[in-house]
Amino acid sequence: MQSKITKCVFPVAGLGTRFLPVTKELAKEMLPLVNRPIISYGVEEALASGCHEIIMITGRAKRSIENYFDRSFELEELLKSRGKTELYEMMLKISNMAEILFIRQREPLGLGHAVLCAEPVCGNDFFGVALPDDVFINEHDPVLAQLIKVHDKMGGSIIALEEIEPENVSRYGIVKSQFEIHDESFDSGIHKIIDMVEKPDLDNAPSNLAIMGRYILSPSIFPILREQQAGAGGEIQLTDAIKTLCAQEPVWGLVYKGRRFDCGTQKGWLAANVQLALEDPDLRDVILNIVK
Repeated sequence: MQSKITKCVFPVAGLGTRFLPVTKELAKEMLPLVNRPIISYGVEEALASGCHEIIMITGRAKRSIENYFDRSFELEELLKSRGKTELYEMMLKISNMAEILFIRQREPLGLGHAVLCAEPVCGNDFFGVALPDDVFINEHDPVLAQLIKVHDKMGGSIIALEEIEPENVSRYGIVKSQFEIHDESFDSGIHKIIDMVEKPDLDNAPSNLAIMGRYILSPSIFPILREQQAGAGGEIQLTDAIKTLCAQEPVWGLVYKGRRFDCGTQKGWLAANVQLALEDPDLRDVILNIVK
C-alpha cells in the first residue's frame, strides 16, 4: 500500500553559529560530508522514503542551498564540451533530484515556528520533518521510511527515538512512554508517548529514550504552534507543541534502526567525515596514512 505521506519539511534557516566563521557566508547545511553536502543526505533519505515534495524553510543567508539544487547551465555546458560525461550526468542528477519549494522564515523564532511556516503547503496532510544536522545512514530501510511504516500501521504522529547512555540525557529531549507495543514488523517495539522533557537532569529524566531529528507530524500541530508561547531561548519550541499534541492525539515513538551522525557541532561533523571516509575504498588509505 502506498503511503499518503509525500511531503517532508527541512528547517534550514538557522545561522550555524557553532561553525563560525565559515558559516558567515556559507550555509551550514552545505558543509561537505565526504563527497556531498550535509543537506543532500537528508533529501536523499526523504526521496527514498517516498516523500517527493520537499519543503525547505530557509532564510536570507541560505541561497547556496537553493543554488545547489538548481541548474547550472554554464557548468553543465563546460563539462559536456570537455567530454567529462560522468561529472555532467552527476550535475544533471542533482538538479533533477526533486522538486523543492523554498519558504522564507523571516524571523529566527525557533524550530516550532519554522515548522509552522510550512502550513500553507502541508495543509491538512500528515508530513515528515527532517533536521539535516542529524545524518542517518540505513541504505536498505531509511529512517524516515521506518517512521512512515509505523504511521501507516498505527496512525498518529511518530518520533524517532534513540537509546542513549544515562550520562547523556541532559543533552536531549527525553520521552516518557506509557507502554510498548510489540510487533514483529518492528524489532524494538512501538512506544506510546505521554510526555517529554527537554534536556532534563539525570535524576529527573523519565527514560533514556532521546528524541532525534526525524518526525511524522499531524496537521493538528499547526494550530498548537500558532498558540504556542515562546519557550527556551525565547523561541517557539517544537517539543512543547508535541507535548500538547500528546494530550489530543496519539503520538508514537520508534527506536530507529541505522546509524546517526551528529553534524550539528564541529566535533560531530569532523568525526562523521572521518568515519565515512574510512568506509570509502578510495579514501580509506588517505586517512590511515595521515594518522600514522
